[in-house]
Amino acid sequence: MNLRGNWRVVLLAVFVVLSGVALFAPTGGGAGGNATNDSAAVSTGPTNLQYGLELSGGTRLRAPLVGLTAEDVAVTPDNEQTVEETVADQLAVSSLDVQARPGATPSASGTVEVFNENVTEEEFVAALQAANLSATTENVRSGVTDQTMQTAVEVLDRKIRGAGGFSGGDAAVVTSATGESFVLVEVPGKSRSEVLDLVGDRGQVAVVAHFPDQNGSGYRNVLLFTQEGIADVQPVRQDSSGQPVVPIRLTESAAQEFSDAMRQYGFTGSQGVLNCQYERNPDDAGYCLFTVVGGGVVNNTVQGEIVYEASVAPSLAETINNGDFVKDPRFQTSAPNTSAAQNLRLNLQAGALPAELDVDSGTSYFLQPSLAQEFKTFSVVTGFFAVLAVAGVVFLRYRELGVAIPMLLTAAAEVFILLGFAAAVGLALDLSHIAGFIAVIGTGVDDLIIIADEILQEGEVRTGKVFESRFRKAFWVIGAAAATTIVAMSPLAVLSLGDLQGFALVTIVGVLIGVLVTRPAYGNILRNVVLD
Repeated sequence: MNLRGNWRVVLLAVFVVLSGVALFAPTGGGAGGNATNDSAAVSTGPTNLQYGLELSGGTRLRAPLVGLTAEDVAVTPDNEQTVEETVADQLAVSSLDVQARPGATPSASGTVEVFNENVTEEEFVAALQAANLSATTENVRSGVTDQTMQTAVEVLDRKIRGAGGFSGGDAAVVTSATGESFVLVEVPGKSRSEVLDLVGDRGQVAVVAHFPDQNGSGYRNVLLFTQEGIADVQPVRQDSSGQPVVPIRLTESAAQEFSDAMRQYGFTGSQGVLNCQYERNPDDAGYCLFTVVGGGVVNNTVQGEIVYEASVAPSLAETINNGDFVKDPRFQTSAPNTSAAQNLRLNLQAGALPAELDVDSGTSYFLQPSLAQEFKTFSVVTGFFAVLAVAGVVFLRYRELGVAIPMLLTAAAEVFILLGFAAAVGLALDLSHIAGFIAVIGTGVDDLIIIADEILQEGEVRTGKVFESRFRKAFWVIGAAAATTIVAMSPLAVLSLGDLQGFALVTIVGVLIGVLVTRPAYGNILRNVVLD
């Protein structure tokens, strides 16, 4: 065979080989990678193909974030912190529940968000006005900003990937046809309750100082640091007493603030060292460091669950007093048992959600893995019968194996290359993608029939020049049809419209593979058959 004259066939062979590598090579393809679409992915079996929930089973949650957003308010870098503190005080919420953002440019207006479901629009507006911001209810809308939404997705991704047994899950932002934004969480192989246990709360962890007020008016609670003050988290271990602890390292700024607070509030003096009596006498606890999950400090009251309370050890007090702690700010938080310590470590690693998922206003979906396996089997059977049906129609039309067999082999190669693409990019296959594969088979063979008819039905082909003329004419028709398909499918592929997006993506990629690789290769093959 003349390689130069049949370079399109050679190109097809190269793509088939590369697809085989992506599908079957241990280090090739998308196995173990992250899905590039909104579906959680699991790689099983002898190939590197990944499967979404509909072909592997699991749970899908779609929910908005709890919050109100005030837009077009005069937030600047100079008043940002003051606005947050004033709004939090006015609403009696934690400062962690308020986020003020200046505009992208000095002349642009900013936003203020509050992440508390108990705050009304009217209360929010009054708090903004107390912070010297001009605002009305027209400035306030339900929901959060895009930055907050993206932060939530990043945190959820870290939580899902860091949790044992939750591999293959992911989170993404999706937009409805009405423009509403939602967080989509998909975890294969897990029930709804398991997923909610992992992502259902904000995962906020705080260390709070609880100590007697120096003026004798009771006890004070001061927030020392949260996840934002942690630079590194180590695996759970047990201390000398058998207590499960999570070793952490603070950031430079958090270490300095922690060290200053410990000296200022008396934790490193004789009255504060080893003096936490919270379990015996909560009303007169002494000097305690609380590990709090799901809250912080609001109006001198600890909100959230106190999972552990500890004293300052003499060794820690010594390093704080002599300044060594700031140089090597290693610290450890505790939990009542190993399971709680593991959850604490996960929350410390992943960070806290800026706002809670409003699961009640969202939707959830669970598919049993056994039913998903049946879907996978029936998808293979459907694809097989689709190929058989196409093969029968092609043979009945031409009754010439030299034309029909290359046509079917070229169509099969197109599907194989598309599967290789899916494996290479880590596309999580769902039923919508399978529908796209079947559509590609139909449109692909349809284009090949156009080529064969244009060349064979116009009379005998005696020279290569005649063949090329007819092939070009057929290819213009195919190219126009492909362009129409791509234009029609592009909005569906870009917009977050669920299953339609997966179908459109596979169809567009299949059309491009056909026009650029398989159709020209079939033309070369048919040229050799006809002229020989």
